[in-house]
Amino acid sequence: MINQLPLHFGQTVKSAVRTQFAALCYRIKENKVQILMVTTRRSGRWIIPKGWPVNGMEPQNSAAREAWEEAGVIGRPEMRPLGLFSYSKFLSKKKSLSCVAVVYAVKVNSLAETFPEQGQRERKWVSSKKAASMVVEPDLAQILLDYNPLLVD
Repeated sequence: MINQLPLHFGQTVKSAVRTQFAALCYRIKENKVQILMVTTRRSGRWIIPKGWPVNGMEPQNSAAREAWEEAGVIGRPEMRPLGLFSYSKFLSKKKSLSCVAVVYAVKVNSLAETFPEQGQRERKWVSSKKAASMVVEPDLAQILLDYNPLLVD
């Protein structure tokens, strides 16, 4: 019998890994980068807006749509992703889903006073360093620390 690689890692079936698109929403204020953080609806943890792909929509536009729904962001997404991070999305106390989120920068032009998830989340502008300290995912923290739109490639 030939040894085969397992189809799962721990309790997670490899095919159960899902992709989401995330928005690193930023603005420049007094020549400093500020990141917009939002809370999750259930636990109140601080995160960046993210969600499922939308059929027929480019990934960066899906990320921008999530930023609108979760935080009222009116802005322009960049086409090139900044990176990705993995996390577990808790569906219930006993069930979670492994996800990989592809992060796109979204330059915020303004914040709407009313938006779809208003009242369900808090939003807060913070420095990149503070944003990195607010999240639990190490790869996301590194993306937040490394991103600086003031530096020209």
